[in-house]
Amino acid sequence: MKRVFHSSALCQAAVASTTRQKAVETSPSQQDGHPPTREDYASTPPDRPLPVEGGTTPRPASSTPPLHRQRDYRLLWTARTTSITGSEVSKLAVPLTAVTLLAASPTEMGLLTAAAFLPALLFGLQSGVIADRLIRHRPLMIACELVSGVAALAVPVAWWLGLLTVPLLVAVALTIGTAGVLFKAANLPHLAVVVSPTQRTEAVAGLNASYSVASVGGPGLAGALVQLLTAPIAVLAEALAFLISALLLRSIRTPEHSQPARSRGMWHDVAEGLRASITHPVLRALLGAGVTINFFAMTYTAVYMLYMINTLGIPQGLIGALITLSGLGGVLGAWTTSRLAKCYGEERVMLVSVLLFPVEILAVGLLSGPLWWKLAVLALMGTITGGIVVAYATCMGSITLRVAPPELRGRVNATMTFAVQGVMALGGLTGGLLAEAVGLRNVILVSAAGIALSAVWIWSSPLRTTFPMPHAERG
Repeated sequence: MKRVFHSSALCQAAVASTTRQKAVETSPSQQDGHPPTREDYASTPPDRPLPVEGGTTPRPASSTPPLHRQRDYRLLWTARTTSITGSEVSKLAVPLTAVTLLAASPTEMGLLTAAAFLPALLFGLQSGVIADRLIRHRPLMIACELVSGVAALAVPVAWWLGLLTVPLLVAVALTIGTAGVLFKAANLPHLAVVVSPTQRTEAVAGLNASYSVASVGGPGLAGALVQLLTAPIAVLAEALAFLISALLLRSIRTPEHSQPARSRGMWHDVAEGLRASITHPVLRALLGAGVTINFFAMTYTAVYMLYMINTLGIPQGLIGALITLSGLGGVLGAWTTSRLAKCYGEERVMLVSVLLFPVEILAVGLLSGPLWWKLAVLALMGTITGGIVVAYATCMGSITLRVAPPELRGRVNATMTFAVQGVMALGGLTGGLLAEAVGLRNVILVSAAGIALSAVWIWSSPLRTTFPMPHAERG
């Protein structure tokens, strides 16, 4: 059961979350070059319509059609869902290819797994600088999907030619991962152009729901394709998904005319994004909470499968069903979050959701009894937590859009991606080593306590005392 943000979605993640929408006005302290204070954040009028590209202002909410009736948003959402579903297929097909056809060693499997995280660490910060320098983001997104599609296509072609090797699989993973990092840096700035600022939360929720939809259908599709076509040919589905996504993105008609940020060199620009993420009280809280959640989520994930099978005695065939229920909970959470945010505001929803994060893991750590009771608790808690994860990630993305300086949004997003994904490998390693020392159940309980610390970041920030007017009350 993944409880990890992929920047979208704190990310983005999770993970995930920093685009060109309604910006926070520059406070006097910001104009003087000082980090904004709690008072600055509290006094910022988040509703004031600010000029956007082309000198226009956002349309009133009453004149904006629902997202499901907006062609370009439907294309964007479908492109992301298609691409992510293809990636879900490859998560099963690529390791199976390495194990069954190439007899990969444990070291080679470790390298293949690490290849998925490495691009975020190597290029995560730089990708934000690139995104902030762009006038148009969609061409970069299309190029990333095309490169990823060609890289994935290399797997079945190499297998057919008898040239497939583990180093080639690692190279493919690195290529797709690097393209994905660049794509994520440009994706949310592009979203701000496609949708109205008043529909920010609903749009982010929809994109976060893509991950839940993919987690529901992806594993089943992967299993069927591997069974019918063999593992390397199943990777062809990922290649086709990337290419279809590129075509859908190409069909979006909304024009882009962004104002690129002035650059003073790559590493100076990177440092500027880091400084903004650390000195702004709200961004700092979101960053700290994201790092805390993902570290302990990966600590939990590292021992989850062993704990389910060896300690709780859950049949292997039912673990996939429990993960599917978590995905369904995410879809429900995306639908619910946009409505709650309109009534109560994103800040209130986030304050409640962060308190609920450790509940499922704590329940798993304390669980005992007959099998039917264990399955009932795991099914219920997994479904609820799937919704909580999406709710938190959606609100995080919307709040980041509002408070990040417009010229730094790409870099702030990339900084968060770099940080929250960078700790995942460390968290997984910690979970494995800790289990050897204190046992599986104790690692689960430690993970629950660690994730609970994320609430300290959120509740000690201005998010606790400042509540912008909910969307339902905005004019």
